[in-house]
Amino acid sequence: MMEERTVGRIKNMAIKITIVEDNAAVRTSMINILEGAPDCECVSAFSSGEEALLKIPKFKPHVVLMDISLPSMNGVECVRQLAKVMELPQILMLTVHEDPDSIFNSLAAGAAGYLLKPVRAAKLLAAVKDVYAGGAPMTGEIARMLVEAFQKKPSNSTPDDELTPREDEILVLLAEGLSNKEIADKVKISYDTVRAHLRHVYEKLHVRGRTEAVKKYLTSPKSVTMKMRGETP
Repeated sequence: MMEERTVGRIKNMAIKITIVEDNAAVRTSMINILEGAPDCECVSAFSSGEEALLKIPKFKPHVVLMDISLPSMNGVECVRQLAKVMELPQILMLTVHEDPDSIFNSLAAGAAGYLLKPVRAAKLLAAVKDVYAGGAPMTGEIARMLVEAFQKKPSNSTPDDELTPREDEILVLLAEGLSNKEIADKVKISYDTVRAHLRHVYEKLHVRGRTEAVKKYLTSPKSVTMKMRGETP
C-alpha cells in the first residue's frame, strides 16, 4: 500500500526536504533528524516512487532524499519520471548498492549526490546543506567507483571545446564530490573564481550544470585516464 506522509512545521528560510524511502524505520529516523535541525523542514515523506511522482510537484521541495531500492518503481526511474513533469529539485540518492551501474544511472537521470546507507545524522545534514548549496556530495567509495566505471566504459563522447588546464583540474575535483568552496580552498583561488571557471566549463561542454558536466567530462577517455593516474591535466 502506498503511503504519503506530510510532516514538519513551518520554518522560515528552511531547506524544504522530501523523503522517499520504503523502510518505515529508516524513514521515521530521517524525519526526526531533519526536524531536529533548525534550518531544515521535512515537508513530505513517501514510501513508494509512484506516490512520490504524483505528490512531489505539489510540495516543491528544495531537496529530495531518494532511496534507489524502492519496490515497483525504483528510485532511478522515479527521478527520470520526475524530470518529465517538473524542474528537478536537488536529489540525493541513498543506497546500499555498491554498484557503479546503479550510481551511473542515477547520475544520468538527474541526481546530484549519493550517500551509502546507513548514514549518520551529522553526515546526512551536511549532505543536505551541501547539495542545496549546489554541491555534489558523495562518499569516497562512490566517487572511486564512478571513476572506475567510466574507465571501463568505452565512449566516443568528447568535449566540443578544449578545456584549459585549470578548468580540467576544477572539473576533476567536481567529479570527486567537492563543493565550490572546497575546490577554492584546495587549489587556492577565490570562491568567485571557481564559479567563473565553472561557467566557462558549462559553456564549453554545452551543459546546464554540475551533474551534466561531470557526466560528459568523465566519459572523455582523456579525462578519465588522467584522473586515474593522478595527473594534473
